[in-house]
Amino acid sequence: ISPGNRMTAMFKLFKFYENYGVEEYYVYDPEDNELIGWLRSDEQLNYIESMEGWVSPRLQIRFETASGDLEIYQPDGLKFLSYVELSRQKELAQRQMELTQQQMEQERQEKELVKQKADRLSEKLREMGINPEEI
Repeated sequence: ISPGNRMTAMFKLFKFYENYGVEEYYVYDPEDNELIGWLRSDEQLNYIESMEGWVSPRLQIRFETASGDLEIYQPDGLKFLSYVELSRQKELAQRQMELTQQQMEQERQEKELVKQKADRLSEKLREMGINPEEI
């Protein structure tokens, strides 16, 4: 339910979906943490008595509200993440990627320094008449 949706608009929307054959219909009020749903049987949508732990026959997802928020679980039991949770995960992954890139760049620079030092030593050996490949 969004703040602008009045009961009449909600009823019209419900009837629209019922008339066009939707199999399942859910309404969630985040302010009251109230989830209600209907399931199609024959030609009409029938009220679902309890949505707590309800598993959608079509989607195989489970609905939970006991924690004080709506939580929806995938068929494999993993929780669908909220926008905030997804944003945090993305930010963490981004930071981890940046750290990995920095470490790779540092390793590249260290290898370059080792190579430069080896090249200088090889050059000094050649100046002394020693072939570094024969050592």
